[in-house]
Amino acid sequence: MVQTNTSRVSRRDQDGREHVVHVLRKGPQRTISCETCGWRRAAQFLPWLKAEEHLAEAHQATVDPSEG
Repeated sequence: MVQTNTSRVSRRDQDGREHVVHVLRKGPQRTISCETCGWRRAAQFLPWLKAEEHLAEAHQATVDPSEG
């Protein structure tokens, strides 16, 4: 049986809008997908870092809402 886990990376842009990228882990494979623009990518290594990079580059979303 293959185990599936999902996590998310969220950041806010300068206008306060929240952007979310989901990280889907199914066995050894990871897929990241952006809730805002529909962007998807396979990411075997460092999917959370790639999610943060997408949010910063595509949406200028760099503020972590969990940090205050």
